Formats: sequence, structure tokens, C-alpha cells
Amino acid sequence: MASMVIGLGSTAPLYSLAATLGFIVIAAGAQAPIALIVAFVPMCLTAFAYRELNTAVPDAGTAFTWASKAFGPRTGWMAGWGVFVAGVIVMSSQSEVASKYLLLLIGDGSIAKNHTLVVALGAVIIAAMTWVSYRAVEAGALTQNILMALQYLAIIAFCIGLALAIGSGAFHNFAFSWDWFNPFAADNPAGFIQGVLLAIFIYWGWDTCLSLAEETKNPRTTPGLAALLSTVVLLITYIGMTLLAMMHAGVGTTGTGLANPDTAEDVFFGLRNDALGQWGWVLVFAVFVSALSTCQTTILPTARGTLAMGVYKGLPGPFAKITPKYSTPGFSTIFMGVVSVIFYVGMSLLSGNILSDTIESTSLAVAMYYTITSFACIWFFRRNLFDSARNTVFRLVLPLIGGLMMGTVFIYSAISMFDPNYGTTQLLGTSGTFVMGVGSLLLGLVVMFIWSRFPGAKEFFSGKALNRETPVLVPEN
Repeated sequence: MASMVIGLGSTAPLYSLAATLGFIVIAAGAQAPIALIVAFVPMCLTAFAYRELNTAVPDAGTAFTWASKAFGPRTGWMAGWGVFVAGVIVMSSQSEVASKYLLLLIGDGSIAKNHTLVVALGAVIIAAMTWVSYRAVEAGALTQNILMALQYLAIIAFCIGLALAIGSGAFHNFAFSWDWFNPFAADNPAGFIQGVLLAIFIYWGWDTCLSLAEETKNPRTTPGLAALLSTVVLLITYIGMTLLAMMHAGVGTTGTGLANPDTAEDVFFGLRNDALGQWGWVLVFAVFVSALSTCQTTILPTARGTLAMGVYKGLPGPFAKITPKYSTPGFSTIFMGVVSVIFYVGMSLLSGNILSDTIESTSLAVAMYYTITSFACIWFFRRNLFDSARNTVFRLVLPLIGGLMMGTVFIYSAISMFDPNYGTTQLLGTSGTFVMGVGSLLLGLVVMFIWSRFPGAKEFFSGKALNRETPVLVPEN
């Protein structure tokens, strides 16, 4: 149960849907529910690949370690870089939502429109969550139990309130349609794919429980099962909330319509009073709590990932250090926090509206390293794929389908993002999403090349520090 709570806490369902639902509806229209399901399929199949690999190698490096063992050091390093990039980029949207909803909670709404104040408070939130993560993983796990309970109480209350509002007939509601589950009914196929990419973001995070495998009882079985259960719980939560929101608000581009570009960043704020009346502030508080909790649980696996890269000489020595007092990856945690603040503040200076772009950029990095991990599962177990029907299904068929689906979304989205008109911002003659997403991944190639020239990196890039026979070396906390 604790592992599943960490997985759900990392995903932060209330924050994820609040930050993304409006953009998914703008992209996919009334087919938003099926976009959520289509995105769930490769995520679930990837979870099977993670489970199989974690059973054999329960290492905090996850994608980095597994891809290195399967394909060699350079592919593994890029998978680890993808995990790091996704963590850094997503901290921008997490802290921005946490900052805005805190200001909405304590003010009349006008202060939440002060961009400078939102960014400053967001940077403080990243710093605070970095400090909490630096002190102890155990404290973080206890915190997640409390925050997850608050989130789901708010989700249940919101769903019940919205269902009662729909049933009362006091509002202009919209009839349910089975076309919402028909991907071929989408008016804009490219927009539907964009909606799927956005939907990938709201499932991402369940693999955190695998990054903390060394700190889990039965590390070869419990984290993998928790990852699978997390994805199923998320699917049920997202579909239920999306259907109720669509039946109540519709997918229009004005008023409370979910596709209204003016309210796409916080659709739940516009629905809070319809669902909960005078208790609408509870939903605002819950979204703030959700965004705050996922800030912390984003730092945890990212820091553990760079810790593993340091241990296996994929990064400089300081990344491999464990803080004696708190038994946490101190340098990796602080480095993650500092880079996240720099990225968030820097991108905010370039654009006043980066939430949608950061979400899609995060999804692109996630799709990249999930694709690598799915194929790594197949190659790692290649000698035993046909030893049993179970091996064939769980180590070949499901990871292959998941990898192909995730890879297709990655390639199609990366090409689409090169259009300067893609997304909401433009940078360096192309879209801001391309610069943040594809650009940050390409930067990894440069960083890898530079680090590989240093003497301390030769053991890793020669395949001596980490290969198929290397035991788990990441220290337990």
C-alpha cells in the first residue's frame, strides 16, 4: 500500500487533471475520454515492462540501469537523462499550479494573475520541497499518505457534488455520448494525437515507487505490483472526473466550457462552486496540496536516478554521495532543486504562459525513456522469451506493443512540435515546446559527449562500471 501511495502521490491525480484537462479538450475535443484511454494503454504496457525488469534488477536507476544493461552505456545514459529532463521540466508546471492555487486560496483571484508573484512563490515552493526531500525519504512517505488521503476525499466530494448538480437540472448540462469514446469521430486527428501526448503526462509518476525499490519490503515484487495498480486507479479516477466535467460544462470555448482557452489552466477552479457551493475552497486547497505533493515526489525519483548514475560513474562522483545525517542523496537532491528553479524562472522570463508547453515537453521526455525501457525489457530477457507462455506475453508481446505505441507518439509529436505555431510560445524560430522538449533531449547528447571525455567517465562508457553482470550497487537508505 505504501508503494502505491508513493506512485499515486507522484502522479498527483487532482493536480494532473486540473493542469491538463482543459488542454486535452482543446486538442482532442469531445474525444478527450478516449484520448485518456489511448494514452493509458502504452503506459500500462510499459508498467509491465518495468515490473519484469524490476523483478530481475531492483535498482533505483530504473531506466538508466536497465537500458545500460540491455543496450550499453550510451543508450542507458540517454534514458537516465530523459528521466532527469522530465523531472526538471515538470517542476515548472507543478510549482506554478501550486503557487497559483495557493494565491487563489488566500486572495480574491487578482493576485493569482500577478506573474512575478506567481513565479517567485513557485521558486520558493521548489526550494521548500527540495529541503524536505533532502532531509529524509521516510518523512516524505508519511507526508504522502496524508496528502493522498486529502486529495481523494476532495475528488470524491467533487464527483458527488458535480453528479448532484447534473441530476438537479439547475444547470445547462450536456448529454452523454458514446462518440466521446470513438477516436475516429475526432475532427482533427493531429489534435487527437496531441491530446494523447498530454494525457501521457497525467499518468506519469507511478514509476517513483520503483525508484525507491531499495527502501521497500520485497523490492522484487511489491514496487512492480504497486506500479500496475497505480495506473489502473488513475484510469478510473481520470475517466470518472472527465465524464462528469464534460456532462456539466461541455467542451465549448466560452464560459465554463472545458475548451475555453482563458480558463484551460484551471478548469476545476471554474467548476468549484457548481460542485461544492460554499465549500468550493476545499477543491482549491486540494489542488494546491496535490501540486505541492507531486513537487516533492518528483524530486525523490529524479535524485535517486542521478544518484545511480553517479554510483555507476555515469555522472561525476558527488552525485553518488549519500548524506550521512539523513541517508539521502544530498548532492543529487540539491542539484535537482537548483536546476529546476533556474529552468522555471528562466522560462518564465521568456514566456508568460508556459504551463501547456512544459506539460507537453515533459510528456515527450517521458515517451522517450519509456520507449527505451520497453525495448530494453525485450532485449534484456531475450534468451528466455520463449521459455514459457508467461515470458512471451509479459516480456515480449506487451512491452513490444507498448514500446511501438510510445515510440510512435514520441516521433510524431517531435516532428509536429517543430512547427513554430505549435503550442503557446515561440523560441529560437520554432515552438517553445520543441525547444524545451526536443532541445533538452539533444542537449543530453552534448552533455554525454563532454562527460565521456573526462577520465572519471571512462569506466562507465567502456561498459566496465555497469553491464549485464553488475550487481545492484546503489546504497540502501
